[in-house]
Amino acid sequence: MARMAGRRTLSAAPVLLVVTFGVFAVAAMSPFDPVKAYAGTAGLTASQEQLDQLRANLGADQPLVARWWGWLTSALTGDLGTSAVMRQPVADVIAERVGWSALLAGCAFAVAVLAGTALGVLAARRQGGWLDRCVSSLAYTLEAAPAFWLGLLAIWFFSVRLGVLPAGGLTDAGSDTVTFGQVASHLVLPALVLGISQLPWFFLYVRQGVADALEEDPVRGARARGLAERTVLLGHGLRSGMLPMLTLIGSRVPELITGALLVETVFSWPGIAAATVQAATSVDFPLLAALTVLATAAVLAGNLLSDLLYGLADPRVGFDG
Repeated sequence: MARMAGRRTLSAAPVLLVVTFGVFAVAAMSPFDPVKAYAGTAGLTASQEQLDQLRANLGADQPLVARWWGWLTSALTGDLGTSAVMRQPVADVIAERVGWSALLAGCAFAVAVLAGTALGVLAARRQGGWLDRCVSSLAYTLEAAPAFWLGLLAIWFFSVRLGVLPAGGLTDAGSDTVTFGQVASHLVLPALVLGISQLPWFFLYVRQGVADALEEDPVRGARARGLAERTVLLGHGLRSGMLPMLTLIGSRVPELITGALLVETVFSWPGIAAATVQAATSVDFPLLAALTVLATAAVLAGNLLSDLLYGLADPRVGFDG
């Protein structure tokens, strides 16, 4: 297992290099001018000489490869540069926001996995029953529903119509302190919306996996020996049926990140969504590159985690093969 993790980590290095260079290349072709975005309204009255001087100070006048190499060498020493649009070091921008994004994504992922697994097992136990038909129909509907639409619907129903949950933000309006109770209450809606947007895939995978496992000869043999249905379902069917779902974990990470950005925007959650949008529209090279590397690393880590979990769940899979 350690050898495989080491090989995957080494293979991730060239991927991250290509991704960072791609960010700078795409940003260089963007019609947005980072100097004008940095100057703001002052850039409207600034002279060309002043804009050229600002361009030189920001390093925007350098060739593409020079900008990328300068950022890369500094990043390897721990210096991610300074965000032009945020007016602060990139490391501070990420540190202030990534924790809240991780909290939201982690809670949503737990909701999707736990609820999807439970519903999948119940549906597989009685295929064709009313629960299976209802939940499967709802899952196929949710697959086509964008996360931001679910978020707006949740705000309308739970915040506007019922008034039982806050519509957004991290704390109550007018509050100067961040408390556990306020964060928990403001986290409920965005975490549920993001989790529900990811739930259909886990439900469908678990349902199909458990249904196939219940038709296998070992499970039929367990039933023939008189084992309780609960033991057969959880001890045999669920374990075999969970294997396909484990491979889904890594592939859902990109969708989870994308969904988190949309949900954070809808609910004004103080994560990295706003920073990502501003970095993209303002062509903030250092911040955009750092956020892209962070997202890419999360995807690679998710793929590695799914492989490790699959290998631990199924001893027949060799880690060093």
